[in-house]
Formats: sequence, structure tokens, C-alpha cells
Amino acid sequence: MSIDKAQVLILNKRDIRETSIIVDFYSKEFGKLSGLLKGIRSEPEKFASNLEPFSLNEIIFYRKTHSSLHLVSQADKLDNFTGIRASIEKTTQAVFMMELINSIMQAEDRNEELFDLALISLKELETNYNPAKIATIFKIKMLNLSGFKPHFDSCVSCSDIINGQARFSLSLGGLLCPRCMQKDPASRLIFRGTIATVLHIERNSFSASLNLGMNPQIKKELDIILNAFLSFHLGKELKSQKLLNKLEVAV
Repeated sequence: MSIDKAQVLILNKRDIRETSIIVDFYSKEFGKLSGLLKGIRSEPEKFASNLEPFSLNEIIFYRKTHSSLHLVSQADKLDNFTGIRASIEKTTQAVFMMELINSIMQAEDRNEELFDLALISLKELETNYNPAKIATIFKIKMLNLSGFKPHFDSCVSCSDIINGQARFSLSLGGLLCPRCMQKDPASRLIFRGTIATVLHIERNSFSASLNLGMNPQIKKELDIILNAFLSFHLGKELKSQKLLNKLEVAV
């Protein structure tokens, strides 16, 4: 058992017994971690952080070699992203980002680029006027970095480059060219602009993606396809996505 230190984002936390909690973290150094914080509910002053969702913390923990649950001895808050918490929509988008990481990433699968992406997304979310756009960019880039992404580069069946009309197949996880469309009768037509938007975001920086124009029709189709893809391949709809859907209807 070694003692380690890491900067982490809080993905999720849950009570265990009467005094302790288990927290799911995402770190740059170790990927996704689960940690036990003993006594924090009965003696919160033992820790310098209350470990709020999506806050940035520095933790010291005893990393066990034969268990996925590590013992956290210290947690210090570095950034609570107060500007996000002032808005219900921004808070829900931030929680969605953390839930998506928690649902897709395997334990201790290190991905430094993904940690950096999550951090820059939260910082942009805190100050930017368009939280839905930031969340869409995060979703596309996160899926690309994780290897879980839908296939938009070419036909998912025959690998040919698609220059004309294309359909998107949920079951096959990508685009189908005109010759292969019959392989999934449930596939749906997709705008060329939607495909171009996904590829641009995958291949360019976060700031360049923020400057990309995204008309409402493209944005709507992106959300429908990406959310359906996630629900289909995860076998569930994320709780935060359900809340975002309700907030959108309310607006």
C-alpha cells in the first residue's frame, strides 16, 4: 500500500454506514478512483473540503494494490466553481459531465487529456453565456478521447468516405453510406453540417470549437443523436440528462 497525492474532480459521492462516505474521483495521475473517507459525516472538520460534486480537490490517499477502494486521509478544496453553482442549468451541465466520465471510464484508466478537457470545460462553463454549447463540445471531445465515440469519419460498415447522403445507425454506432443503408433500416438521415460539426470539434482545440458557428437545427440534431447513442450503448439514460431535458422543456 503506497501513499499518493493527486488533484481530482469529484464525480459522485454516497454515504456508507453512519459516519463515512465513498467518493468517485477523476484524477490526471491515476484516472478514475474510488475513495473511502472515514468519519467525515460525524466529524466534517477532519477534512478541509466538503467534496461537492464537480469541485477540484487535492487528496492524499493510501492506494491499495488488491482493492479498487482506496483510503483517503486528506482532502483540500482547490476550486469550487462558484460561478457554476449560481445557475441551475450550469450546475446540471457540470453534473452531467461528471456523470458521463463516471459512466464511461474504467477504474484507474489514466487519461491526462480527458482530465484537462474536464477542467477547461468547467472553467469555461463558469464564465461562458452558452452552457449547452460547452456541454456539447465536451461530450464530443470526451467520447473521442475515451475511444467510445460514434464513427463519423467514414461508413461504419464498409469504411468508404461518404461524400453524399448519409444515415446514422445507433446499433452499429456510426454513419452508413448509401450502399450500406439497408444494413440498418432503423438508421436516420443526418445533415452534412452535423457531421462536419462533429469532425471539426474532434480535430480542433476547445477554443476553436467554441468559436464554431452552430445553428439551432444542427445543435438539436447533435443532441438527439449523441444522447440516443449514449443511452443505447450505456443501456440507460443518465440521470442528469433527464433533468436537462426537463429544464429545456420548462424554458
